[in-house]
Amino acid sequence: MIQIREMQVRDTNAVAEIERQIFSQPWSRQGFLDAVNLGNTVFLVAEENNRIIGYIGMYLAMDEGEITNVAVAPVERCHGVGGMLLTELLKIAENKGVARIVLEVRASNDSAIRLYERNGFVQCGMRKGFYEFPKEDAYVMVHGH
Repeated sequence: MIQIREMQVRDTNAVAEIERQIFSQPWSRQGFLDAVNLGNTVFLVAEENNRIIGYIGMYLAMDEGEITNVAVAPVERCHGVGGMLLTELLKIAENKGVARIVLEVRASNDSAIRLYERNGFVQCGMRKGFYEFPKEDAYVMVHGH
């Protein structure tokens, strides 16, 4: 069974390893450690059989949130893990009084874009050349006002 819970310091090695497998410019373990310890963040992990299989992170500023990280281990994709993480994050954001959440997503990442749209995000802009390796535009998506 998959459990969604707050990211702990002990999770940061596994999270950084998934990050390295997926992203061309991955966050370091220290980056996740800093985020977990900040206090104005919500970082969650998906755990199955004592194994971290995905994570999501959001920075908070007043009543606004910015999703910075969403990842599911390649072998665990297409099982709804990303949706579970996003659903829990949105629930926590609502409880904290977050009115608006923004994120950037690679323009070619159709599965992520569909996931966000299914969860109430709408495209509200584009950042030209936002991503490196490979160079690509980002869609800006927003949830809320």
